[in-house]
Amino acid sequence: QVQVVESGGGLVQAGGSLRLSCAASGIFSEIGTMTWYRQAPGKQREFVASVGRSETANVASALKGRFTISRDNAKNTMYLHLSGLRPEDTAVYVCDVVVLLPGAGWRNDRGRGTQVTVSS
Repeated sequence: QVQVVESGGGLVQAGGSLRLSCAASGIFSEIGTMTWYRQAPGKQREFVASVGRSETANVASALKGRFTISRDNAKNTMYLHLSGLRPEDTAVYVCDVVVLLPGAGWRNDRGRGTQVTVSS
């Protein structure tokens, strides 16, 4: 079984910063691409950023310059650095990881998310 847990969300004033973490644990051989999505109330889920095992990063064009993604393979953890936060960044941020299960191939697993609230 694979567990994916996000942390680091909270309430922050506009212009502030946060660092979100996503940690994967359990029985797996390898972690592939790790991805952040976000979903605000009444809106569709939105891609935020992803990072491959070789640390190749991809950030949504509208968020470049404010959001940075990284990962620590030794810790099976991904980070999302949010800066210059705006009220419209308020959402639940969810982590999705692709893991290689022994004898079972690749599979997606997702956490429950961490709430980010930005006040004006």
